[in-house]
Amino acid sequence: MTSYQRAIVVGASSGIGLALAEELARRGAQVALVARRADALERAVQVIGPERARAYVHDVAQRDAVPALFQQITHDLGGLDAIIYAAGSMPHTAPDGYDTAQDAAVIETNLLGAFAWLNEAAARFAHTRQGTIIGISSVAGDRGRRGNPAYATSKAALTTYLEALRNRLAVRGVTVVTIKPGYVATDLLAGEQIPRFLPVIPPDQAAREILDAAMKGQAVAYVPAVWGPIMRLVRAIPSRLFRRLNI
Repeated sequence: MTSYQRAIVVGASSGIGLALAEELARRGAQVALVARRADALERAVQVIGPERARAYVHDVAQRDAVPALFQQITHDLGGLDAIIYAAGSMPHTAPDGYDTAQDAAVIETNLLGAFAWLNEAAARFAHTRQGTIIGISSVAGDRGRRGNPAYATSKAALTTYLEALRNRLAVRGVTVVTIKPGYVATDLLAGEQIPRFLPVIPPDQAAREILDAAMKGQAVAYVPAVWGPIMRLVRAIPSRLFRRLNI
């Protein structure tokens, strides 16, 4: 098992991203918190402690700003051991809603922002021959569910991108971890109807399980682990039947 001394968390102002920043700090890391809401970032820094956390205000849609900001952060931290892309958007989508502008915004946040940040990390880690890239995907990316097509598509694409990075960077000694959370009690779940038989975990538990999986070098981890067998069953459902199920 490895540990991280210097880490970046993109999407660190709330939810899983904030919980990950807090857990990294508890484990002894210096953490750069990246998010677009300055007030939320400042509150997070005060909770974690300014001796462990630094805030960097950034909207992931501003991809052109990423190279310079990435260099600034790694300089401020004195290096980099791990980066986590946890930024995510899942707006409510009506059953008969087809909103291209909204869908494009989801892809911008969930996928293109990940490209911008993780490409920078990949280039750095390929050169230094060390480092860990962690992408927060979702169980939603395992099938084309009817509920939110753009969100599911963004997470499926992110999963494929992370696999490609893993295959490209393995020969350089770089670890790439794909995390597929199930239901986590964050703002993204507001208004969602969740079947009672499915587990919902708090963000702090998710953060612990994510970092434990990454530090063990797992390539793909469902969080919590029970989602692994659940999604194997879901993936096995024939398309003709799956399209009739509102799951």
